[in-house]
Amino acid sequence: MAYGDLFGSGLAGAGMAGGMLAFLAGMIIVAIIIAIVLYVYYALALSTLARKMGYKDIAWLAWVPIANFALLPILAGKKWQWVFILLIPIVDIVFLIMWSWAIFEKRKYPGWLSLISIGSIIPFLGWLFGIAMVVIWGIVAWSDKK
Repeated sequence: MAYGDLFGSGLAGAGMAGGMLAFLAGMIIVAIIIAIVLYVYYALALSTLARKMGYKDIAWLAWVPIANFALLPILAGKKWQWVFILLIPIVDIVFLIMWSWAIFEKRKYPGWLSLISIGSIIPFLGWLFGIAMVVIWGIVAWSDKK
């Protein structure tokens, strides 16, 4: 099958191919913007949590890519070296949930909320659980429960 057969011939085929490339480029730009917004949101939430939990001197760590994961065991009451456990597949998920559980309970929220992140593996519905976790982290960070 020739290129012309797939997209038509002449200028119409070139226009269609150009349109598909433009659409793909637009989708990539939108994905990059969403990723940046989510990163900034998570960094703000994590740095706010660090400050509210008494770790003002290391709250800046929330803004450093990859290193921000070292803040999670610290906020959960563990030593920062525990972050290396994240290099082990599947075990990393368990520890992220355990640390989130401890952080949520320290902020006086139910620890089981950290289990919602497990739902993100469900096909077609996983994005809903992802959004729920983004909202939960924001509530735990910026809302003070008495």
